[in-house]
Amino acid sequence: MTRAPRIFLDANILFSAAKSDGAIQSLLAVLLDAGHECWVDGYVIDEARRNISAKASSRLPRLDELLLRVRVSPNAPAIHRADIDGLPDKDRVVLAAASALSCKILVTGDRTHFGRFYGKRIAGVRIQSPRSLYDHLFSNS
Repeated sequence: MTRAPRIFLDANILFSAAKSDGAIQSLLAVLLDAGHECWVDGYVIDEARRNISAKASSRLPRLDELLLRVRVSPNAPAIHRADIDGLPDKDRVVLAAASALSCKILVTGDRTHFGRFYGKRIAGVRIQSPRSLYDHLFSNS
């Protein structure tokens, strides 16, 4: 049996899963039920919490519930952040955390900054949109 890959969740994934009962929340449930380790760190938690507080504060308890189901690293160890052309510092930190935590996949809905990297491997981490992640992991099941 193949071990399920570790997956790092970007802040926008946490935000979307907490904000509404939709596709992202369903994707996380499927991933967790399938035995995937879904990881986050303090940086993405802070960003998700800040955005939920500003845009849908009534959903903060939902974010807290979600955080009980995923693996949390307070802060990933600092590693060399390769200069990735066009990737803002805030997104390099997320990619670095995914790599430092030995995650094979970073799932993000940030098409603006990560879209051109979807399906590519950077620093040992494959960048996936939520839809492409689902297709990649479950289309042949």
